[in-house]
Amino acid sequence: MDAYLVGGNVRDALLGRKAEYLDLDFVMPSEAVETAQKIAQHYRAGYVVLDCDRQIARVVFDRATVDFAQQVGGSLDADLHRRDFTVNAIAYHPHTHRLVDPLHGYEDLQRRQIRMVAPENLKEDPLRLLRAYRQSAQLGFALDPATEETIQDLADLLGKVAPERVQAELNYLLGTAAGTERLAMAWRDRLLARWLPHATQRGMDRIAGIDDATALLRDRYPAFFAELTNWLKDQQKVSGMGRSWLRIAKLTCLVSEDPTLGEQELWTLKYSRLEVQAVLTVLRSLTLLPDIASHPSRRAQYYFFRKVGNTFPALVVRGMAQGLALEAIAPLIERFLNPDDPVAYPKPLISGRELMQALNLRPSPQVGRLLEAIQLAQAEGAIADRDAAIQFAKRYAEEEESANPPNL
Repeated sequence: MDAYLVGGNVRDALLGRKAEYLDLDFVMPSEAVETAQKIAQHYRAGYVVLDCDRQIARVVFDRATVDFAQQVGGSLDADLHRRDFTVNAIAYHPHTHRLVDPLHGYEDLQRRQIRMVAPENLKEDPLRLLRAYRQSAQLGFALDPATEETIQDLADLLGKVAPERVQAELNYLLGTAAGTERLAMAWRDRLLARWLPHATQRGMDRIAGIDDATALLRDRYPAFFAELTNWLKDQQKVSGMGRSWLRIAKLTCLVSEDPTLGEQELWTLKYSRLEVQAVLTVLRSLTLLPDIASHPSRRAQYYFFRKVGNTFPALVVRGMAQGLALEAIAPLIERFLNPDDPVAYPKPLISGRELMQALNLRPSPQVGRLLEAIQLAQAEGAIADRDAAIQFAKRYAEEEESANPPNL
């Protein structure tokens, strides 16, 4: 039975693009689900039916995902005419090496352009409207003028797409410098109006500024650049490649600067609780950064790092995009990169239990106040070991008692 490889993998092979993880799509005239099941059983691979009605199933290997789908229409040619863009409507027979290209997608590959198959296909799945900009950025291709004009006419339809799908396309555009220009194009073409109504030209300019800041940090502070493109380590397995502090910084440029409105926009797009909190922390901390950068007080910097926490990399590039010089932030970056820095990473010199034993205290809010005072004194360089912490706590407790004598 004939099975043709179709879609992005054929396109990328013709372009000479390679990927570490294979994502293959086969189209068959019939028995697609049965074929996938037999292959999965033979190779002892994972197997799932993705769409029973449309007869689509997936086989999952260690380094590849293979989808099998029943062709739409009465022929392979009809199936290819139902696809989104001509560069994705090329089929390849792996045994005969025959290419089927009824829409001249190979010519568009050579022209390096994204061209729609038909307006009706974009209407059928309006996510394709935004996907045009993502694939344009991904491949470094221009958008065919007639295709862009059609997208502008159909822009309102993107509001009917599930928010999770919109977020996935948006995340790619936010994740790389190559996506910034296409993101601005999508905004100008009104594709973001429903989902990000507070996005502005100033916000787009700031995103471009974040790209410039990121490039500068990559050269000056490679370790900080690595942090910027990372996410919370304990969330990495859950989040995959969808999250990074770079994306968080750029999201702050797209949502309303009013935290209440910005939060609602992020929930609407189904961002996670951690991502929403990170964006809001950056927005609320922006005004602090210039003052802290010019403030030599260890106390002020200690409370600053306590407030911004892991969002610091996103806050840095956001601040630089608004004109804050790298030289002004450099001392803070160096603190952040030093895991032994007592201001950015104060390590407990004594536990609450040890403190209660040393001072003969009972559990109470006073213990928490003493531990906080110890950490601050450590950050300011006043104490550096357990014995000094105990002596400091004794004096602090005595001063508290003198200032607040018990009522007799």
